[in-house]
Amino acid sequence: MGRGEYLGEFEQVVLLAVARLKDEAYGMRVREEIESRAGRRATIGAVYATLERVVSKGLARETDLPGGDERSGLARRFYEITPAGMAALEDARALQARMWSGLRLRTERRRS
Repeated sequence: MGRGEYLGEFEQVVLLAVARLKDEAYGMRVREEIESRAGRRATIGAVYATLERVVSKGLARETDLPGGDERSGLARRFYEITPAGMAALEDARALQARMWSGLRLRTERRRS
């Protein structure tokens, strides 16, 4: 990613799921990981579109592996985070830390 390009929130979530899943990172498992850890729904279409985007940016790579009997031999596409993807996640974490540093948000609403 070039200077000044930032990961979107969902790109971060998808890349973090891929990093967590390691050798088990394929579309449906990524979606399940997001729903389980983030507590938010994710459509499989949104997951695949984001996976394609991060692959095109060089932040992840994809590999098709032949499926077993449970998939009637159909290939399954697996994803892994690249060094550029790891660096982009670290940059995103550092940006968040800088933005939150010293900030205290009021939790009570003001009465009018």
